[in-house]
Formats: sequence, structure tokens, C-alpha cells
Amino acid sequence: MAKTENGFILALDQGTTSSRSIIFDNQLTLIAIAQKPLNIITPKSGFIEQNANDIWQTQISTAQEVIAKAGLLATDISAIGITNQRETTIIWHKKTGKPVAPAIVWQDRRTHQWCRDWRDKGFDAKIQQITGLRIDPYFSASKIVWLLNQNPKLRQQALAGELAFGTVDSWLLFNMTGEHSIDITNASRTMLMSLQTGDWSEELLDLFDIPKTMLPTIKPSDGDFGVTKQGMFGKQIPVTAVLGDQQAALYGQGCNRAGMAKSTYGTGCFLLMNTGDKPCVSHQQLLTTVAWQTTEANHTRQPNRHESSAKLPNLLKPLQNLQRNKKTSTQTQYALEGSVFMAGAIVQWLRDNLGMIARSEDVENLAAQVPDSQGVTLIPAFTGLGAPYWRADATARLIGLTRGTTKAHIARAALEAIALQAYDVLIAMQKDSPVPLHELRVDGGAANNNVLMQFQADILNVPVLRPTTTESTAKGVALLAGQAVGLYDDTSIGESWQLDRIFEPKMALSERQAIVERWQFYINQLLNEQI
Repeated sequence: MAKTENGFILALDQGTTSSRSIIFDNQLTLIAIAQKPLNIITPKSGFIEQNANDIWQTQISTAQEVIAKAGLLATDISAIGITNQRETTIIWHKKTGKPVAPAIVWQDRRTHQWCRDWRDKGFDAKIQQITGLRIDPYFSASKIVWLLNQNPKLRQQALAGELAFGTVDSWLLFNMTGEHSIDITNASRTMLMSLQTGDWSEELLDLFDIPKTMLPTIKPSDGDFGVTKQGMFGKQIPVTAVLGDQQAALYGQGCNRAGMAKSTYGTGCFLLMNTGDKPCVSHQQLLTTVAWQTTEANHTRQPNRHESSAKLPNLLKPLQNLQRNKKTSTQTQYALEGSVFMAGAIVQWLRDNLGMIARSEDVENLAAQVPDSQGVTLIPAFTGLGAPYWRADATARLIGLTRGTTKAHIARAALEAIALQAYDVLIAMQKDSPVPLHELRVDGGAANNNVLMQFQADILNVPVLRPTTTESTAKGVALLAGQAVGLYDDTSIGESWQLDRIFEPKMALSERQAIVERWQFYINQLLNEQI
């Protein structure tokens, strides 16, 4: 699509702890931001919920607020892009639009025994073959099953076609446009979508006994998601892009070539490596996921197409080839992903549960008071362990305390735990991918922590690149939404990405090896004890 000169993009960034709205201009420059906090509800151990109506109300109120804050009118907004916390599950009545229960958040572990039973029955290989995922409470499928099984009336309503399921993007779209749809990146995180067809797997729906009438229509990431309802803004604004938050960050970081990787440090830590236009099944317990799917009409050129991932193991039929026969031709990029459940949430634990710091950002100065953790190691399995271990039953441990241990040592061990979990994932990615990791691009709130970023570079022994803006998630979906309406082209991300700082590895090899060996010893000890 030909590039236009003027306009603004409204990016809705719905996260676990807050709903945010950000406006970008025609140069992809951040103009204004509005944010409202979002509460987490923990009614019992392992249960993590949110009020679905609060998700919607905080999001729409920040959207309206940020337009006014930027001194703009709705008529100035060319398009809306939505990026969101993934896997979080919401079911609502189609006619009334009212949720039937609280949203079950991606961190929720209530279904871990069911997932373990499914693995014991040998379903794991089939699930990975069809979806690219591992059986885990993290994904939406078991959450849907739990909601339907807990209330027979809900199952009857679902069978009658009266209920709608959606991830957070679907919920926002339903309230904003009236459509019941989902983008393919979010659909690929439900454990119900076939990577081979790009549609819901009838086999898995039968296996989990989930009525297909509940499910939204799957669309490309830059598909036609409708326009906002009349009266919501000063005009009806088209929604032209939707991406799961981690895929949006990958796009916003300009990781458009096979082998390029990013790590987002938020509530959790999410590492994605672009594997190009062919899906790569992991043999290291990582996830194969859709990075994004775009319609060719919205792109003037595909970046670096000569650097496709032809050498990557192709154990799944590329989705893009199947899409060629459809009316709208699409291009699909894939990624390997490792999901770490506890990152920024560890710092929140230090703040809220232990009272060690008053503000999350205070952890950097506290950790900087000591050169190392003095042997203190935190295994932050507060909600189990994610990739590459996938042990929902694992519990947290703080090891190596002595009379000489101070708050600073514990704070440093907490930051090191974030980086060491990322290390485990990236080492697994290197084993799956023939493309070596030359650098790691970082974003998210904790990427502003210099102590953490330096330790991450040291432990990985590769440079860590932090851009001037760590708003990669919102920027990624804004870029895609703007490309769909001609405000940006495929050169825009390269032109707008600016480096703030490179963290070069400084740690001696012997020290790095000692830290990694200690970490792996305690991880293995934990896993062996909790079999």
C-alpha cells in the first residue's frame, strides 16, 4: 500500500497489570500515553483471575483519555491496533455481552492436574504436532474445559450456541466493534489451533469436548477487524491490526529475519526467536508459534525475504502455502518461544510480600550495593516453572542464605534469577535453530534495569541491545496497523528503531561457568525431588 503523509495510530496495549493506550505519529514517534492499573484476584492457591469488565473499562477509558491528552480529535486517528496479554480466557453470553465468570489469567495453575493427566495419557506429542505447544495450564484450552465442567448450565448454553469464548483481544474487539474474531497469533496460543491449517482443530475440539460455536473467527494479524461502534469516539475508527503482546514486541523490535531474537521483561519474561517462513518444531521443550500473518496487499515489500529459514527443521507444513489459495494472499512468519512465568513478578514479591523495597525500581540500587549474590540463589517457581522445564508442580526456593546475607544479596539473586531463566530458554533455542544468536534485543519495564541487563549480557556472553524506547509492544502493533492504512511502509521500523545502549559481556568465563553450574544444580535438584 502506498505510504500516506499524515495521521496518527492509536495502540491499545492491554497487559496483566495495566491497560494502556499510546498514540504514535506518522514517524512512529510516541506522542502520548495513558495508563490505568488492573487488579489481580487470587481467590485460592493457584487461582489467578481478573474482572473482565474491568479489563474493558480500563482499556476504553485510557483510549479516550490519550486522544484528549495528545490534543487530538478522533478524526485525526487513522487506525487502531490492539495488543494484549495472551492465553487469558474469557467466556461471555453472546446476546447480553456479560461475562459468565471472571477472566482466568494466563498465570493461573488450577488445571495443572488435568494437564498432567492428559500428558500421562500420551496426548503431549499429538498436541505439539498439531499446535506447536506443550500441554500446560498456561494455555486457554484447559481453562475453557474447567469453566464448562464446573457449571453444567454453562456447558448446556455452550452446546446451544449461546456462549462466546475469547482471549483478551477477542473480548476487546467484541466490545469495541461487535465482532467475534481473534487474530492468528492469539489463536495459536489457545492450544486449539492447527498450525497446519490456520484454523481450529476439529480433532482437539473433540478431544477436549469444546463446542466450536464458542470460538471466534481467526483472521490475519492485519485483517479487517471492523470499526468502532458509533458514539464510542467522535468517529468510527477502523481496527486494522491485532497481535499478541510478545509477537507485537518481536515485530516492534525489527526482528524480521531468521535467528533474530528479543526478550521482553514484564510480569513474566518472554523470549521469541524468528524462524522465518517455516515453522520449526522444538526438540528442547520450547513452543512453536505464529509470529505474525500479514496480507500482501498491506506491504510494499517483505523485509529480507532472501534470508528465509529454509535450513530450519520443517516438521510442520507451512501455513502460508495453504493460505495461497484463499482470496486474500497472506504471508506467515513463525517463531520459537520460551515463556518464563516470573520476571517482574519476582520484584513485586520482594516489594509486596517481603517489604524489601518501596517501589519496584528500587531493586536496581539495592542490588547494585553488592558485586554478586554471595552464593544466594532464588528458584522463582512461584507458579511452577515454564520453558524449558514445564513443571507446573514445582515450587519456589531461596537457597544459600548465611548470617552474612543481606537484603542486597537477595535482591541481586532475584535479578539473576530473571536472567538465568532467560539463559535456559536461549540455550534451548540455540539447540533447535542452526542460526547462531549474535545479539539479544530487549524491551519491557525491567529492561530499564542496568544491573539486570549487564548480568544478562554476561551470562549469555552476547551483546544485549536496548532501544531508546522500550515500548516495543505498542510500537509493533502500531506499525502493523499503520501499514494497513498506508501510514507506514516496511522501512518504517528500521528508520524508527534507535539504540539507547549496548551491554557488552564483561564476566570472566570461570565466573560465568560457576554461576550457571550452581543454577543448574539447584534446578535439577528441585525437579528430581518433585517428580
